[in-house]
Amino acid sequence: MESSIVIERMRFHARHGVLPQERITGNDYEVSLRIGYDVSAAMDSDCVGDTLDYAAVYRIVDGEMRKPSRLVEHVAGRIGRRLTEAFPGIGWIDLEIIKLNPPMGADCKGAGVSVRFDKELRS
Repeated sequence: MESSIVIERMRFHARHGVLPQERITGNDYEVSLRIGYDVSAAMDSDCVGDTLDYAAVYRIVDGEMRKPSRLVEHVAGRIGRRLTEAFPGIGWIDLEIIKLNPPMGADCKGAGVSVRFDKELRS
């Protein structure tokens, strides 16, 4: 059985961006995660200790979103590394970070990055 933990569309106001003004005023972001994690023990035990604690995952994402970076790709890399270090049972992570109002002169819902971290690719 393959299983995953899903946390969708976490909202943050953060100061990421190439333009100096973006790092001053900030922008709104949505972060979504799908994390490959064996939940079979929790299916039987009904114990949070047998699964991935959503709140602990959120705290890591929140902490990394609070650190300004020029690129969301850099933020994604930090989030992926922190999660895989904190939770060795993670098999893979699909991570999406979307800047909701990108300053690029286009009418769009957002722009960002989607990355997959595989266990085999960890440093």
